Amino acid sequence: MEANSRRNFLKKMLIGATSTPLISSACFQGEKNPQNRIQKGEMYYRRLGRTDLMISEISLGGSPVPPRAILHQAVERGVNYVDTSHTYQNGNSERQIGELLKEKGQDKLYVGTKFHLRGSWDASSIIETVEGSLRRLQVDTIDVLLIHGVDNPEILTDEEVLKAFDKLKKQGKCRFQGLSCHSNHHNVVKEAVRSGHYDMINLGYNVFDIDETKKDYKVYDDYLGQCGLRKLINLAHSKDVGIIAMKTLKVGGKRQNMDKYKTGTTSIYQAMLKWALENPNISSVVTEMMNFDQLEEDLAVSGEMLSARERRMLFRYVAENRKDYCHLCGECENNCPSGIATTTILRSLAYYEEYKKFGRARNLYSNLRPSQTPAFCQDCGSCEKACPYGVPVRQRLQEAHHLLA
Repeated sequence: MEANSRRNFLKKMLIGATSTPLISSACFQGEKNPQNRIQKGEMYYRRLGRTDLMISEISLGGSPVPPRAILHQAVERGVNYVDTSHTYQNGNSERQIGELLKEKGQDKLYVGTKFHLRGSWDASSIIETVEGSLRRLQVDTIDVLLIHGVDNPEILTDEEVLKAFDKLKKQGKCRFQGLSCHSNHHNVVKEAVRSGHYDMINLGYNVFDIDETKKDYKVYDDYLGQCGLRKLINLAHSKDVGIIAMKTLKVGGKRQNMDKYKTGTTSIYQAMLKWALENPNISSVVTEMMNFDQLEEDLAVSGEMLSARERRMLFRYVAENRKDYCHLCGECENNCPSGIATTTILRSLAYYEEYKKFGRARNLYSNLRPSQTPAFCQDCGSCEKACPYGVPVRQRLQEAHHLLA
């Protein structure tokens, strides 16, 4: 996008945030299928696509796993879905969740766990990994088994991957299959839906996703009601593929003090959760609740609507902070003549700066080949020309290299 066009867009955003009453699209108003959302106690539950699992609007992230008391309180307050992976905390995330299942009962909690495709792998190695997860979780069946971090759509129809899923399902070791997607969303989600093999998708979705990729920005009456990912979520819904939103708070377990964006008693984090959940095609939002304050903060959101004031505050937050936010669309990497792994690098930087997950950030960065790092950048600017959002990619790459190399 031209610089002037971008400046005009941001100017209109700021004006709208302070003067224009933004229209709130009420969640589930007039919905034809109210059975897709039910209330039990203080928690609301939504159907996870064709799995028919009714999962809590607020679900629990397992990276890291909160203290035992928080886990128990979350389940007692209605949280019935937890997201983990065999790699989280070197398997300890699954172990702790396994203990929780043993203590609370497997009927109280659905578990989604993931396997990674790194190095050399085949159906046998995938199955071996999943069997390790079963042991750590102390269960015979995994409710939802996901491929972790798919960025190449070809993976989704790979013969070995499908063979592993098929065998595991026939053996009763998993009920449903899905994937998580951190980058190249448009290609990955479209292929996941088209293939018909996947029941659900963990998809990064937050208030920074307010504009269409590969197009000029356009000002809408309800600025935070339109986004590039909205079309993908609608596509998934049209084929009854469930969507769980992740990265919605953008800051992980260690939340920053952002009281300046508070609206009355509503924190910016609560407003972010409300914004994601007002989309009826989102089944749940995964959050990391590391203490009782965060638990109360997040659970209070279930069933609550985003007010016009809260929407304006979110709008202001996005306008003031969007410059350096990478949407992980992959356009910069696809257009880099040097083959720099820009998407992975910027994701590593997000883990370091925003999520305060320093170990994961350095580990992700260290797995890159030397030729994929900023040391081999030609400084040609192709990445920034390709970026639909105007992110200063070269500057951010150098910052990542300085912090993580």
